[in-house]
Amino acid sequence: MSKLSELPDNEFATLYTTIGPTAIAERFGNGNIRNVHAHRAKVEHRLGVTLRSPIFRGTLAMDAADELRPESPEVHLPMKDGVVIVASDGHYWPGQVSTAHRALVKVIDDLKPRAVIFNGDALDGASIGRHPPIGWEHSPTLENELDEVKKRLGELQQAGGRKCRYIWPLGNHDARFNMRLAALTPEFRNVAGTRLTHHFPEWEPCWLVEVGGPTGAMVKHRFKGGVHATHNNTVAAGRTLVTGHLHSLKVTPYTDYNGTRWGVDCGCIAAPRGPQFNYSERNPSNHRAGFAVLTWKGGELLWPELVAVSDEAKGLVQFRGEVIRV
Repeated sequence: MSKLSELPDNEFATLYTTIGPTAIAERFGNGNIRNVHAHRAKVEHRLGVTLRSPIFRGTLAMDAADELRPESPEVHLPMKDGVVIVASDGHYWPGQVSTAHRALVKVIDDLKPRAVIFNGDALDGASIGRHPPIGWEHSPTLENELDEVKKRLGELQQAGGRKCRYIWPLGNHDARFNMRLAALTPEFRNVAGTRLTHHFPEWEPCWLVEVGGPTGAMVKHRFKGGVHATHNNTVAAGRTLVTGHLHSLKVTPYTDYNGTRWGVDCGCIAAPRGPQFNYSERNPSNHRAGFAVLTWKGGELLWPELVAVSDEAKGLVQFRGEVIRV
């Protein structure tokens, strides 16, 4: 077994950003994680990069390395009357078109929203993720995944038309693209194509979307964690907050002296039992497929609505009291 000090810097950087310091310590350092972090500091200095562990769970901070930043940290979307559709966590996999995605295309076509917000993790990044392969399982190439994301987001644009805005708060899976390149090839920093956003010029990248002004809704990929995230999100934010990431698809109202606001988890567009999630070993999952529909009347945000997949195999979703086949 190789020693930690014998690993080439680029190989160490790849391992640190994919399997994390604990696994490296077990494999190369007799379980001593302090040595791994000390070695990481030396590698960062030699390569001129910042290495982030795949188990980094904090909100992607605005003072993070510039390589991770989209071109605009916030998007402001005025709203008096109209519809905004918020979907999340496509984890688009070549050859897999989920029921939620087909429903999303239909609802966009039917409602003609003012904006479609894809709230992070359109890209899965299986080949550059934190989960190592299970045996010799096949994972799609990054090139194939990018082609699939372009195809699926293109379908949303075709349904929404030219008057619709298309906004993409980047998620933690999306960030893998930039993080991997920034860690291993920092000299390519300003080369065209080396940021995920370069491949999707029609979509407005950001971390946060404010819809409807100071009393409206905030949309971002993730904030609080755990089963009570929607409640904790709106309490901590003091605003209606729509997130993805946890795939739970639910609306939690919260009322205080300022009135009622909502914590919304807009679920996932990917099928919860899809090949993207084989690492879960088919354990029970509280994940649900669907997305959120936000409607404004006279400047007021109405109760958020959900489009929920009721049967993935039969292509059935529920929305506004109807069961719809897509």
